[in-house]
Amino acid sequence: MALAKTDGIETFARLAAEAKAPQLADEARGLAQRVVDGLFYVACVGQFKRGKSSLLNAVVGAPVLPVGVLPITAVVTVVRYGEAPGARLRFQSGRWQNIELAALATYVSEDQNPENAKGVAAVEVFMPSPLLATGMCLVDTPGVGSVFVGNTAATKAFVPHIDAALVVLGADPPISAEELALVAEIAGQCRHLLVAMNKADKLSEREQQEARRFTMKVLADRLGGAPPPIFNVSAAERLAGSDGEREWPGLLAALEELARQSGSDLVEAAEKRELALLTARLQRLLDEEYGALQRPVAESERRVAALRACADDAERSLSDLDPLFTAEQARLGRKFIDLKERFLDGAWPETQREFAAALPEIPARYGPALRQQAIELAYDIAEKRLNDWLKVVQPTAESLYIETTQRFVDLTNDLLNRLAASGDGAPAELPRALNSEAGFRVRSRLFYGFVMAWAGQTPAAWILDVLRCRDRQLRVLDREIGTYLHRLLNANAGRIEGDFNERVLESRRRLQAEIRKQLREVVGSAAGALDAAKELRAQGAEAVQRDVERLTFLRNCLTDFAAGKTAPQ
Repeated sequence: MALAKTDGIETFARLAAEAKAPQLADEARGLAQRVVDGLFYVACVGQFKRGKSSLLNAVVGAPVLPVGVLPITAVVTVVRYGEAPGARLRFQSGRWQNIELAALATYVSEDQNPENAKGVAAVEVFMPSPLLATGMCLVDTPGVGSVFVGNTAATKAFVPHIDAALVVLGADPPISAEELALVAEIAGQCRHLLVAMNKADKLSEREQQEARRFTMKVLADRLGGAPPPIFNVSAAERLAGSDGEREWPGLLAALEELARQSGSDLVEAAEKRELALLTARLQRLLDEEYGALQRPVAESERRVAALRACADDAERSLSDLDPLFTAEQARLGRKFIDLKERFLDGAWPETQREFAAALPEIPARYGPALRQQAIELAYDIAEKRLNDWLKVVQPTAESLYIETTQRFVDLTNDLLNRLAASGDGAPAELPRALNSEAGFRVRSRLFYGFVMAWAGQTPAAWILDVLRCRDRQLRVLDREIGTYLHRLLNANAGRIEGDFNERVLESRRRLQAEIRKQLREVVGSAAGALDAAKELRAQGAEAVQRDVERLTFLRNCLTDFAAGKTAPQ
């Protein structure tokens, strides 16, 4: 990979240093080094206990990452190229420390570092792997859906830094709702996705194919296009040196192709993405400091006091409104149950007739193949019926959520309006009113479940299917798979209901968190700028004027930089 130019990042780092923002300058220098090294992140993501760490060990050819029966990975771990095996970690304080590979579990495992109590911010493992020599960094992430909620949070916090993803799935279930939501979030940011169906040695060939077919269908529906490549592999077999390669050659070839064909593009995209985030953060800092110098100290003090009072009032209001929200959620839940029951009552007779009419048209003559095609027919009919209802009920669900949150938004706006009318110097940066909710704040995590055990696929049924004539088997299937179809409708309508309730709860939490975060950030920024302004004023008018000129110059430079113009040296 050709050596990358980092002029833009270095210009930003100088601006950040002159703006007395050393953390932003350090982050920019780290980004510059990443670009020079040509590093891009391929994150290994999935539900806990999918075997992500084992799979990465198999990819690099050595058991360097700790594995175990319990959830292991608690800290995001980057595996990158190094001439010799080694590891280092960075604490949240910013301090780096070299460690032995054998001590890795002490810092990254949930057992020895529960909920990351040791304050580890990042871990890097170095391996002399030819694949990693291309600049590819394999990222081992904590599993989503673990009982350790910090693990899921750590993985989701890393999502903005992902350049490509290796999604590790299994077959029980093939893909969970939380995994599907995470994949959809990643796909919205990067277009390079690979899927590894791990632990293939635990499944029969038929089960592997069923899992692959189901996963492809779910991913295609959710991502709105062709699903990413899927490879059936077994990390355990490969690490044990088993002869059965399964689809390992295809997976490794896909990773190598990614590095060869797209590595430089991924590095360039990462540079643009990260630099835009840094620029926005520096812009907010400069604007706040400039405003604090332009206003009288007394006005700034009233402003900060008003902000603190607002934040405190908002905290109390949010707490006071919790019972209201809980009661509203319960009311919404009852409404949605009624919608679901009406759908099931109205849909079942027509669904039953459709299945009975289509069953005799199945091509298979008799036997297990006829049953399998009858199951697939039921699957298709149920899915279509559910999707048709989902299209109708989704706008209704959105309306119910908006109706529920409107009272909360109105009460919060009353608080902000009182503050604005109080004359206490509430800043322009603070929104005077929250916008009404336009819909759910989280994407659906819905996926349909199709439990094959419900369809009577037992050894006894297999034998009877072989012995029965077609007419007799069709009558049996009409009854048995018809019952299966009925269960599919009921169970998956319940999944839609559950998804609705989860989205209401998570959207409510995000709305409350957004208010808290916005107010706290404004308070913290304003208070810091006020303290700096007081120090300058104590030094005299000349010191203040010099800093105003400095901030004006830097703001103009940053504006030019963001617009693609060359900033002054």
